Amino acid sequence: YSHGRAAGLWQFIPSTGRRFGLKQNWWYDGRRDVYASTRAALDYLNQLKDDFNGDWLLALAAYNSGEGTVLAAQARNRRRGRPTDFWHLGLPRETRAYVPKLLALGELIAHPKRYGITLPPIPDKPFLAVVQIRSQIDLARAAKLSGLSLDEIYRLNPGFNRWATAPGGPHRLLLPKDDAAAFLGKLAELPPHERVSWTRHRIRPGESLSVIAKRYHTTVTVLRRINKLRGNRIRAGHHLLIPVASESLARYRLSAGQRRLALRRVSRSGHREVHVVRPGDTLWQIARNFGVSLRALARWNGLAPGDVLHLGRKLVIWKRGLARQVAYTRPAGPPNALGVIQIIRYTVRRGDSLARISQRFNVSVGQLCEWNSISPGALLHPGQHLTLHINVTRQGSSI
Repeated sequence: YSHGRAAGLWQFIPSTGRRFGLKQNWWYDGRRDVYASTRAALDYLNQLKDDFNGDWLLALAAYNSGEGTVLAAQARNRRRGRPTDFWHLGLPRETRAYVPKLLALGELIAHPKRYGITLPPIPDKPFLAVVQIRSQIDLARAAKLSGLSLDEIYRLNPGFNRWATAPGGPHRLLLPKDDAAAFLGKLAELPPHERVSWTRHRIRPGESLSVIAKRYHTTVTVLRRINKLRGNRIRAGHHLLIPVASESLARYRLSAGQRRLALRRVSRSGHREVHVVRPGDTLWQIARNFGVSLRALARWNGLAPGDVLHLGRKLVIWKRGLARQVAYTRPAGPPNALGVIQIIRYTVRRGDSLARISQRFNVSVGQLCEWNSISPGALLHPGQHLTLHINVTRQGSSI
């Protein structure tokens, strides 16, 4: 189970997303679609609940770590004659915390006064509406019809990767309920050919469909469908009809392409650090520890400043200077815990154990387990990679 490939509100990995009907293509990623992914997540959770005989704790654990992980943990306990409920399973550290956190959150929401918490009242009525649009539309045009900004359209509909909705669907938008009726009225008055702008391209010698598609920020499939082409062969001098954005692509700054471009444009002077997310990490803490701004750290990694981090995710940090070292303040520990920390990737050798590696690098077994999300009794295999945070001021010649 890889958090690095998970996406969207419900953190679906590609394969699980496809299992539950979430399309993923150049134009659209259903895992990021709030409406579609929520329906898929509810279906998935209900299936897990049924798979684990109505046990919601096991269903939630399986949602977090994968069904296979929970089933394997249950099988181990059965062989040892131990209980197979959630509280007795040897699950990954993150999963062992994930379920209690959800239970605690539910308790706080159910009984806020008991814990001295005041929750703001939220009206029990829908704020958003699913609006059927029937066919593809330029998102800048949709923004004008709805009275929202283009950024607001993207934030409500993050499943759309490009400048327009997907030509193959879904043909819907999520809009504030109060704006939906006015939007539909204006959309009905918009001639179909004005939903998307078009250009006529004259094919030049040596051009291919893929080259032309890349130039106009579309796909070969779209060009073939619109121009009724049976294959990829085209002739110089002929013309192609191509859908194009009505605004400069820079205006669609929350599209997938513009997000990647923004990352590439970020100043990358200095050297590159990679931080592996550990239990309790937040973007704010990591930014402080590495001496960079929160916004820069989020931007380098395609995140929002308030995003939740997942164990094992690798974050890129750009630091000024030459050495691959950083002054790192540990959140807890004695005064000598302060020092110059070097993050290294250690390859397990034949005969290695957690105890032997911890002694060699002057760290504890508990730290090794925390940094790599493994249990103290985990078996190591030659070639396996471990992340170590080494205080070089306390090392001898072991590094």
